[in-house]
This record gives sequence, structure tokens and C-alpha cells, in this order.
Amino acid sequence: MDATVLDELIEPFADCLTTEAAEKIISFKAGDSLQSQGTLAPTEQIEYDRYLAAFHFVTVMQARARRLLHK
Repeated sequence: MDATVLDELIEPFADCLTTEAAEKIISFKAGDSLQSQGTLAPTEQIEYDRYLAAFHFVTVMQARARRLLHK
């Protein structure tokens, strides 16, 4: 996903972050489900790709939250 498109998607969420929400976002940790254990079936690959996209969204939100807390 293009960084500009992702920024446009995230901006409305980032604009309304409170200190409490930012702290919760920063503390989020992905589980062991990101660890690959071999070859994935096609349906598993689709699910894995969706998880990675969501995780990318979360990491960008975490960066925005950190900026909010360090202002």
C-alpha cells in the first residue's frame, strides 16, 4: 500500500487520539501468530496477508501515538 494512501486512511484516526488511547495503542504487541511455520495453503496465505496489512496499520498508528505523547 502506498504511504500516501495509508496516511490518508490513518489521519482521521490519529487526529482524535487522546493520551490514554495513544498509550493503549503503543502497548499493543502482536502474538506469535506472525511466526511462519512452513508453507501456507492459499487460503492461509490470504489470511496471513490480511493480518500483515492490519499489523502494518497498527504500527503506523503506534508511531502516530508516540508522536502525540512526545509533543
